[in-house]
Amino acid sequence: MRQQQLSDIELARMQADALYVHDANGRLVRVNEPDPDDPAPRFFLARTRAGNLWRTRFDLPAYLTAELERLAADEPVVIDLHEPPYHMAEYRGLLEQHAPISNIDAGPAYSLPELRGRVQPAPTIPLVTIAAENATLLQAHYPYTLSRLAELGPVVVVVDGGVAVAACYCARITAQVAEAGVYTVEAYRGRGYAAETVRGWATGIRATGRLPLYSTSWANIASQTVATKLGAVQYGADFSIT
Repeated sequence: MRQQQLSDIELARMQADALYVHDANGRLVRVNEPDPDDPAPRFFLARTRAGNLWRTRFDLPAYLTAELERLAADEPVVIDLHEPPYHMAEYRGLLEQHAPISNIDAGPAYSLPELRGRVQPAPTIPLVTIAAENATLLQAHYPYTLSRLAELGPVVVVVDGGVAVAACYCARITAQVAEAGVYTVEAYRGRGYAAETVRGWATGIRATGRLPLYSTSWANIASQTVATKLGAVQYGADFSIT
């Protein structure tokens, strides 16, 4: 799949399909993970400069779904994706009346294009792709990733002292796209390991015919810095309420 053939709204739709399992009516059923700890958000809004899309959870009352969708359809298409949703207060108010709000997430969503026609930065940090024969590298700091290796791969790591200290893996995946999950052990942060593992992971994802995606929260400046280092292209901004 060639990314340049896709509009921002198409990328947002693919990301939504990767983030959540949907029912036959396009409603959110659960987070797209093997054994999710948290429910799907009650409301999800993805905004792009090419348009917006939204999802509601399958178990909301019909009146609430209709009102959320009415407001979402009225949401303006904006150029500055840092702006909060126009109807954010109304979304919150409606959902607070239904049940206490447990979480609100918001942040940028990026694609990770190939650097075709540009000079590829030379790897300065050795990377290791996890396979069956070296999977024990994950044991010390990434036991969950080790236990779910078949579902989360490819997993690309930086190794120090015989153990993985930074890792990037598939947090969510479909036949079309994969969303990066990245974590660096605290003592090893600030060394550029996160960006390099994501770069190596993205190469592995492209080799499968999928598009690599990356998203974070507006509050996570370090994660946004990783996106900048990678030449990531922001195609949208996500907003969700659980």
